[in-house]
Amino acid sequence: MTIKVTRTTRRAAATRAAVVDAAEELLAAGGPEAVTLEGIAERADVAVQTVYNRVGGRAAVLIAVAERALEDNRTYMDDAYAAPGTPVERIRAASAAYVRFAAERPHQFRLLAEPPDEPAALERVAALVDEQNAKLAAALADGVADGSLAAGLDPVTTATALWAAMNGVLGLSWRADRLRADASHLTELVAAVERVVFRGLLAR
Repeated sequence: MTIKVTRTTRRAAATRAAVVDAAEELLAAGGPEAVTLEGIAERADVAVQTVYNRVGGRAAVLIAVAERALEDNRTYMDDAYAAPGTPVERIRAASAAYVRFAAERPHQFRLLAEPPDEPAALERVAALVDEQNAKLAAALADGVADGSLAAGLDPVTTATALWAAMNGVLGLSWRADRLRADASHLTELVAAVERVVFRGLLAR
């Protein structure tokens, strides 16, 4: 069955894209608090009602931005897992990709780490986490199988622990108190975590 795309449909899709673009720009400039319907409407040069009509309320807009961030994150991570190398090299590449995504797209990363309190957004983000953690667990299992990683390691539990630990470290970048970590300090902390983690993971 062929779906006919009319001029009206194309215009509606373009308007929706412009609304989400505007929300992304506001997010990048000032974080989630800066994403308001009025600000989006002004930046996209549309009426607030148009934002509602094409995307929805503020939560729906944040979900739409989160969906884009999910796809961007998937690209970063898929490239790392698809790269040639040993299981340990793939795990290190995935760690580097995750940190790079957080550094290059900090507000998008935070949106994924702390998704909007909406069932649809929470489920979509959780599905991505499950997908990426499954790939990490598979790499860990490969490492156990080839003897490079500790024999007693549980790949699924370890993958979840590594994801949570990395989120905890990277989350220091948006703390509001004196414990906030700047880019250079964050690099040191990530390196320290990786040293400790791989010391525990590698077979002796």
